[in-house]
Amino acid sequence: MNPTWEPALYRAFDDHRSRPFVDLVARIGPLDPALPRVVDAGCGPGHLTGLLAARFPGAAVEAFDSSPEMVRAARAAGVDAVPADVREWTPGPDTGAIVSNAVLQWVPGHTAVLQRWLAALRPGAWLAVQVPGNFGAPSHALIRELAAQPQWRDRLALRAAGTVLDPAGYAELLSAAGADADVWETTYLHVLDGDDPVLRWIEGTALRPVRDTLDDAGYARFVGELAPRLRAAYPPGPDGRTRFPFRRVFAVARRR
Repeated sequence: MNPTWEPALYRAFDDHRSRPFVDLVARIGPLDPALPRVVDAGCGPGHLTGLLAARFPGAAVEAFDSSPEMVRAARAAGVDAVPADVREWTPGPDTGAIVSNAVLQWVPGHTAVLQRWLAALRPGAWLAVQVPGNFGAPSHALIRELAAQPQWRDRLALRAAGTVLDPAGYAELLSAAGADADVWETTYLHVLDGDDPVLRWIEGTALRPVRDTLDDAGYARFVGELAPRLRAAYPPGPDGRTRFPFRRVFAVARRR
């Protein structure tokens, strides 16, 4: 089941969440003039889709997302987004680049999606992917640990730590699928302000399946138990600001 999204909550840390998209797109080379279409696969609220038009002047930019809430937000922002699921979508013959930013970690078996996309792309086309690689970090591990407690384990089934591959795994996968791949990882150190900033961050992402499963009272109780655990794992520094390390894995591949 796809989680329900709240676009405004997702964008609460917009500057921090946007940087990986910019770093990913910067590594895509020039488009083949015969392949002028650029696709934002899982565009979210569409706030970054316009960067693709700026990066590739003259390209036909396409955007889609599986979340009705996100599609509505993108269209309200002037992006001609359409509803579609990455598990079913297939690139057209004129596709020069597919960009998938912080999407595929939500898709079980997403490696098969990458293989299928590459098989559909023409030689010279690009595939650029970024996925969070922090499922073993306290921000996510503490959610799973709490969900495994007796009061929650019969109600919650969450993603395991092995949701995504490491850089070597993506490099091997993309090479075997017929692409030359540039794969790397980066740990961003986000400096956050305010009370419980890590909790507020994951309420827009990792806690969405919990929010969808529990009623209001249950979710409030779960968050109430999680918050002190997160404060202990991510205490404010002497300046009162919280440092939140966030590892991400990037892959930019060109079809051979």
